[in-house]
Amino acid sequence: MSAGPPSSNHDRQARLLALAAEVRPELHRYCARLMGSVIDGEDVVQDTLLRALVALQDLEEMPPLRPWLFRVAHNRALDLLRGRSVRTAEPIDAVSDVADPASPDPVEMLMRQEAVKTAVSRFAELPILQRSVVILKDVLDESLTEIAALLDLTVDGVKGHLARGRVRLREINAQAGPLPGARTASAAVARYVALFNQQDWDSLRSLLADDVKLSQSAHSLRVGRSDVGLFFTFYAQSNAVWLAPAWLEGLEVIAVFEDRADPKPSYMMWLEWRDGRISFIRDYRHVRYVIADANLVLAPDVQPAGDGAAH
Repeated sequence: MSAGPPSSNHDRQARLLALAAEVRPELHRYCARLMGSVIDGEDVVQDTLLRALVALQDLEEMPPLRPWLFRVAHNRALDLLRGRSVRTAEPIDAVSDVADPASPDPVEMLMRQEAVKTAVSRFAELPILQRSVVILKDVLDESLTEIAALLDLTVDGVKGHLARGRVRLREINAQAGPLPGARTASAAVARYVALFNQQDWDSLRSLLADDVKLSQSAHSLRVGRSDVGLFFTFYAQSNAVWLAPAWLEGLEVIAVFEDRADPKPSYMMWLEWRDGRISFIRDYRHVRYVIADANLVLAPDVQPAGDGAAH
């Protein structure tokens, strides 16, 4: 498709944003496993959409948006992973016996089920290309041809990475110890949660640093105590929201229940502190898929109002 006149940029951006809303959960499932963290994965997704909106203006032709978004996300994740000095992929031999039919055989189905159930953090132990191929094939159910195009590989190359990645993932799962559990909530988070559940908004605002920042995916970054203080105004409109200290990927976070009778949290918040005051709030209300595959556990002695656990 031709780019058309400059005014078509608005149409392009509208199409990209509409598609992004649809594929964003899938994009996050991919990025989270590439990064080994649901939080880092969401940061990559947000960065990907911003970069895509800018890059779209300079393209002469409109690309097929879904694979293009995945490619932008993949390249951004690789940039970040290289910064962590992640090991490179092993050389591989071509493999031709990996099935790719519409109805895979039972063994292949078991491999896919194992990948879906594998903790997000464990994917980081795979070499990057093996990791990418296993996620795309076994978690997102992309075809071998689509994966080859995305990763600039031959189909045989994809099959080789997939076969080795599956074997390695099974070894990782077999050798892995238990995932990090929850610890007792810190005094700071326990106080924040207690004040929130008591709807003591003035006391919460008093905890904000002068230069505090608030990140919500659907809104621009808010900066400063006055602007971020409006965050609590939204929550003041509902008596149903209830918080609980929790742990995710070794980080202390806050589980958000939209109804005290809910057995599982709806989303989470994550706070950063400096000198006893809140310096950063990340609110994931608009991107609830972030905790869909997460090992989110409530702090000890915290009981959700429902009968189930928060995991």
